[in-house]
Amino acid sequence: MSRERRSKALSRRTLLRGLGATTVAFPLFESVSCLEGTSASVGASPKRAVFICASLGFHAQNLFPKEAGRLKAETPYLLKLADHFDQCTLFSGLSHPEQQGNNGHASGLTFLTSAQRPGLAGFKNTISLDQRIAQRVGLETRFPYLALSTRNGSSLSWTASGVNIPGVSSPAKLFKRLFVAGTKEEIRKELSDLRRGRSVLDTVATRAKQIQPKVNSKDREKVEQYLSSVRELEQRLQESEGWLQREKPKVEAEIPEDIADRDNAIERQRLLYDMVVLALQTDSTRTVTLELGGLNSVPKVQGVSSDWHNLSHHGKDPEKIKELQLIEAAEFEVFSEFLGKLKSVTESEGSLLDSTAVLFGSNLGNASSHDWHNLPILMAGGGYRHGNYVLQDAKKNTPLANLFVSMGQHMGLELERFGSSTAAGVNGLTKS
Repeated sequence: MSRERRSKALSRRTLLRGLGATTVAFPLFESVSCLEGTSASVGASPKRAVFICASLGFHAQNLFPKEAGRLKAETPYLLKLADHFDQCTLFSGLSHPEQQGNNGHASGLTFLTSAQRPGLAGFKNTISLDQRIAQRVGLETRFPYLALSTRNGSSLSWTASGVNIPGVSSPAKLFKRLFVAGTKEEIRKELSDLRRGRSVLDTVATRAKQIQPKVNSKDREKVEQYLSSVRELEQRLQESEGWLQREKPKVEAEIPEDIADRDNAIERQRLLYDMVVLALQTDSTRTVTLELGGLNSVPKVQGVSSDWHNLSHHGKDPEKIKELQLIEAAEFEVFSEFLGKLKSVTESEGSLLDSTAVLFGSNLGNASSHDWHNLPILMAGGGYRHGNYVLQDAKKNTPLANLFVSMGQHMGLELERFGSSTAAGVNGLTKS
């Protein structure tokens, strides 16, 4: 556990940080030569999943074609993805139901959970899909998951008890946790912290078992759910102790330099994308979330002189839309680079992109009006049949969680339902 994450009181939040944001994985191969052309030769390629949400949305007219069918470079944003049409499927007409919340951006809380009425009285979030996946495959890698964000504090990831997992925003710190070996003293201290964490959980579990016979049936169920969470945390701590004593992957890439200027948003995205590629390439984790936060300031994009958030509320003003297009096109450009880097890494059964299901989109269909219907959702890689723009029902949206079921199954989950899903998959997306 890194020094900035240590504290004398080992709280539940601290444990979550330690399990998600500060443990890192046994490589599939002995060395990695940066990001280009590396191949793995060890057995079948593991399945991976990446979830990316841009919180200020995308201007629909610059993304969606006029008609469903084969993808073509007919809109400004699709033009940026032209090299990857064979590995992409674009959807419209998807959303989570009942996303009206306590503010216009509240639907961002539930992008990967599909819980309803976010932020309103009585709201409690549910587990995010990446965490369900981490429960299934997380113990096979040093990082059970990675929760990343371009802004400090938040992430797309939520625990089974509805707690938001802090996001990692520093590529430099993440690189060190993934690939830089600690000193003997640092490893000894971290082992001590992990064992102390297990001791704390033992005490908590004992107390919960003492309480269980004294409460009614409904509360006993809650206690059992809590004990189940404790047992899962204990198992992760035990696995973390084992990983701590294994050598970290060796890579030739240098420690990235964090970008201090928060307005340099596109470069910050690019750095985190590069870290995702390295993490997947070395099998340090198999599930990643990446929150792409917007700005209440002017981003460093050539030709843009207005506040990004203000531009997202363009009210159909053509001058605002023109500037907004420059920002969003840049986002699609770095996302396209990310897909290219995944594609360039060859494995025993194709490329890293072939084994990685990537969901890229937003919790807002129309950011100008905070409308959460008709979300822009793009699927890439993962061994699916791709190449099309698929129109779901724009008036009666298909639950986005239906797509989540398919992604969960891709990762080996025996899953027929997730959140608000009504079916195990969506029209237009099938395995090759």
